[in-house]
Amino acid sequence: MEKSDSSGSIPDNPPVASPVDAIAHWKRFAPGLDATRVMWSELVPGGGHWSWVMPRGSALRMVALEAGANLSMVLYAAREKLERYNMPDSLKAQHTAHYTRGHVLMSDMGRALASITSDSVGWHDPLGALLDAATLQRKYGERNFDTHRNAMYRSGKDGLLIEIGKHGLSRRDLIPPVNFFSKLSVDEEGRFHYAPEHAKAGDHVELRFDMDTLIAISTAPHPLDPSPDYAPKKVGLAAWRCGAAPADDFCRGFRPENARAIHNADMLYLA
Repeated sequence: MEKSDSSGSIPDNPPVASPVDAIAHWKRFAPGLDATRVMWSELVPGGGHWSWVMPRGSALRMVALEAGANLSMVLYAAREKLERYNMPDSLKAQHTAHYTRGHVLMSDMGRALASITSDSVGWHDPLGALLDAATLQRKYGERNFDTHRNAMYRSGKDGLLIEIGKHGLSRRDLIPPVNFFSKLSVDEEGRFHYAPEHAKAGDHVELRFDMDTLIAISTAPHPLDPSPDYAPKKVGLAAWRCGAAPADDFCRGFRPENARAIHNADMLYLA
């Protein structure tokens, strides 16, 4: 990881190593990014899944390439994966039941794993959990790889289990995800209500990573999506070097609890 200056920020023009054969997908859905800072970009098909280690001071833009997209994400501290995103603490500390710009995704050690720095959607679901195989089969029927190959169905839960397994984690390590681009509201009787096509094509949300963080994602449908057809949507991803949170960071100032969580993360990276 690059050394930071005394303020904790990455230098203005850090060297960026990119694969020489990397396709510049980001020019399609995030053309305003500084090409010298872009690390990688991907197009994730509906129902796909993948994982990355995002270094501290990097950012990730997620873009709904089709209306009604859903991206489920789980987060773990890359240095010590026993530390991971804690949904109850994050919601309680920020007095919220949904995420948007300014909110911080906190670990079970009270540190900021990532902060939401930009958001055109305004509401992302932390409560709806994952589509599992039994629900998928009940809602959409059964398709296996032998007969349908890449047109098979895969649940969000199975996709994330595959991804975290690549990093030495198992079923017991699977935590509640953040369902980006999806909205759940709650009525007076405590029942969830899903908002169909909450995100529009072109909507985006950006995360800044305040710690070295392992993320795993799935673009399978939200478990409460009422559509009778299995039709998950494509998502574009672009990662770049942005630097650590400055003193006047919006997320740092959003709530005192956020400032403490980001400070706690900063303390891990003192020279």
